[in-house]
Amino acid sequence: MAAMNIEPLGARVLVLPIEGETQSPGGVLLPETAKEKPQQGTIEAVGNDEEMVTDLKIGDRVLFPKYTGTEIKYEGKTYLLMNEDDVLARIK
Repeated sequence: MAAMNIEPLGARVLVLPIEGETQSPGGVLLPETAKEKPQQGTIEAVGNDEEMVTDLKIGDRVLFPKYTGTEIKYEGKTYLLMNEDDVLARIK
């Protein structure tokens, strides 16, 4: 993994969303507007707030609500910057 030049401040995490399917179960290609917003992603950077409650680490795969965080476009990718308490669960 390349070094991340975005460092979240406080109790925030930077997440790279995992995009959903581009085809329906029946094989129909879905346009961009019909796709579901991602609810899973990979932690790319973690803030350094000593009061962070969770022990999220870079590389963790997590679940989060559909409409959370702030979208950030960086080097051709779209990331979500969100508060650590917006992360609902870690996927093991």
